[in-house]
Amino acid sequence: MSVVALAMNGFLAVLLIAALAFGWRLERRLKALRDSHEGFAKAVKDLDTAAARAEQGLADLRAATDEAAETLAVRIERAQALAAQLDERINRPLAAPSASTPRPTRASEPPPTVAPAPGERRLSAADFERLLDREDRVERAARGEPLPRPISRPTPPAETPRSRARIDDDLFDGPADGPRPGSNPRAPRR
Repeated sequence: MSVVALAMNGFLAVLLIAALAFGWRLERRLKALRDSHEGFAKAVKDLDTAAARAEQGLADLRAATDEAAETLAVRIERAQALAAQLDERINRPLAAPSASTPRPTRASEPPPTVAPAPGERRLSAADFERLLDREDRVERAARGEPLPRPISRPTPPAETPRSRARIDDDLFDGPADGPRPGSNPRAPRR
């Protein structure tokens, strides 16, 4: 074998070793690319599942919103009807009580004082409560039910001359009149 043939074989061996090194590096990169592709496919699948759940959640939310809007619309209509009925009851003149319908009155209850502003009429909370109580009593009287008795508030005890004398006596008892050590406080004084 000649030197040229040996040099050519050596050069070819070096090129084969370099090709093997590049092939090994390329195989590592391709493996990493395959792994990332599988991870990407898994991420896309998870994203698709999350999007489907979000879409279902939005549909549920839309249905709940529609149901709440319908319920709210019904309640608003009822509230408007009740407000109109209350306004009608407040603004209509009260009919004179007939002889067969007794009109309950409270001695301690002053008549409602309502000062209507121009174009507006307002009731205080106490007047509104009295109005509702009066309507309840009229309805009960019309049905023949017994009327509830008004709640009586306890009155403070009246001051008598005897109770006043006890207070005055307490004012004039001084420290000198107090019990002495070793004495019987229940024994009569001399």
